[in-house]
Amino acid sequence: MNLENYDDQEGMKAWLSEQEVQQLLDQFDDTEKRIAVSLAVRCGLRSAEVLDIAPEHVVDTDAGTMLRVWKSAKTGEYRETPVPPNLATTIRTVGDVREGPIDAPLVDATTRTLRRWMDRATSDLLEDTGDDGWQFVGMHDLRRTWATSLRSADVDAMVVCDWGGWDDLQTFLDHYRGTHTPEAQLREREKVDWL
Repeated sequence: MNLENYDDQEGMKAWLSEQEVQQLLDQFDDTEKRIAVSLAVRCGLRSAEVLDIAPEHVVDTDAGTMLRVWKSAKTGEYRETPVPPNLATTIRTVGDVREGPIDAPLVDATTRTLRRWMDRATSDLLEDTGDDGWQFVGMHDLRRTWATSLRSADVDAMVVCDWGGWDDLQTFLDHYRGTHTPEAQLREREKVDWL
């Protein structure tokens, strides 16, 4: 986990490693909660956007399976972001088996409820792992983790901005891009024989 102090407030920004992302997702046995957290950490959605996603928003396009975010929580703009195959399948399956209409949101909660779910999970992880960093991890850190993991995988920064709904590269660089993921650091370190 990478941590960095906020410039103008208490607390810290957090970026999770892939192993930590999986540890977090494993905290959620409930499908609705797991989908909510997955939409943030695997698709880069903001909390309010998570609450608007319905099964019909998963679409197959020429760019692959995408998630349509009809209205950005920050800018009000439309965007599409990639959705991992297993998450797309889960969302479509929920849409097929539940009684609600296909355009009804998947997550029946509030942003406050999402924060409670995260607080409970990160408190459990803090207790289980002894890693004090978990106390700083919130929903928005999942979006931050998503963006940085894409860049660490060499996804073009402008594509990350497009998928994440950032209007300009500087906002992304200033607020979301963190230090390189542990996986990226290890990959680069292996290039040096003496390290």
